Amino acid sequence: MSSEYNAFITDATIEGDGEGVLSGATVAVKDNISTKDVRTTCGSAMLESYEPPYDATVVRRVLDAGATIVGKANMDEFGMGGTTETSAFDPTENPRAPGHVAGGSSGGSAAAVAAGAADLALGSDTGGSIRNPAAFCGVVGLKPTYGLVSRYGLIAYANSLEQIGPIGPTVESTARLLDVIAGPDEHDGTTRTADLEGSYVDTIDGDVSGTTVGVLRNLTEGSDERVQTRFEAAIDDLRAQGASIVEIELESIEHALAAYYVIAMSEASSNLARFDGVRYGVSGGYDGDWNEAFASTRNEGFGEEVKRRILLGTYALSAGYHDKYYKKAQDARAWVKSDFTEAFTQADVLASPTMPVLAPKIGENLDDPLALYQIDANTVPVNLANVPAISVPIGEADGRPVGLQLIAPAFGEGRLFRTASALE
Repeated sequence: MSSEYNAFITDATIEGDGEGVLSGATVAVKDNISTKDVRTTCGSAMLESYEPPYDATVVRRVLDAGATIVGKANMDEFGMGGTTETSAFDPTENPRAPGHVAGGSSGGSAAAVAAGAADLALGSDTGGSIRNPAAFCGVVGLKPTYGLVSRYGLIAYANSLEQIGPIGPTVESTARLLDVIAGPDEHDGTTRTADLEGSYVDTIDGDVSGTTVGVLRNLTEGSDERVQTRFEAAIDDLRAQGASIVEIELESIEHALAAYYVIAMSEASSNLARFDGVRYGVSGGYDGDWNEAFASTRNEGFGEEVKRRILLGTYALSAGYHDKYYKKAQDARAWVKSDFTEAFTQADVLASPTMPVLAPKIGENLDDPLALYQIDANTVPVNLANVPAISVPIGEADGRPVGLQLIAPAFGEGRLFRTASALE
């Protein structure tokens, strides 16, 4: 491990082998994104010694664009957490607010950029895991539209929700990294081509005149008062620059968090079944008794939060409960998608605080899983709807950064960059 803030799990210098728009740039890579022959742990003791035999598509594209990878970034174990405190390799401290969490699950990625240990970073976002740490660390983080960026080489947590995305110190640098990693990939059948003329960097002109911004009131009013104050000031700034502001409420939002956790945990229980000490993961011993070996492997290799989510997901999928929980969650997901579609008939982009709270102190909420789940309330609806969202810094409160979240229709990343640049 390295860096003053424990941003990296593995130091690894991988030189780019191409000349491109990222020549000379350094990039941190979240440790659930495969790097050939370089340790990739997912922040878990289960994969402490795992070295993938291939590069993820995004890694290959970054290297081909001339960047140098400088390390594998710390993360919540298997992406399950919002503070990087569930990492088997200790938490990452917030460079902008020492003593406080960096957010998660891509906390190491955001902290590396905030601390200047890397120019850019790759993270993954299943329910806010890029936007959360970007907000807490005062950097820019984008969760792209599902299918815009290849997930080939991303170690799966919840396939239908997660997406790899860029983190940077500015809107422009984040757009430049997206230009490199976006696009179809023959290894990922879910990828698609965005209908975009030019590049994402070209969309950054700071002009929001004629843009209608929908303020999501039911994602704002429950936020910490200090966060609300900064958010309202940022909205006033957009209004002063010529944007029209309307208020929008999404009725489905109150069900989104519960639906997200049922779906995410159910997919996790399936995806993590492969870590059995035979196919993947540390061996649990007990020669000759497979049941004991399997149980020992998962007990020793997984942390408490991962075990909790596997158990809850398995329960939701079990006979007699599938329709009661999982099917209802999928119905709620469809409702959330429908609500967003309707909202985008009223506004070009939607806005809310990224995080409803300021970054907690390290250890403050670690023993309260429900409190940790609830900080995802503003971010998980985006993943359920498979639309893009960006977190952009809008100042500080009590010495801790505050982020504003902008949401656009599918493949509307250009709108996000344009509006975010006006705030910047």
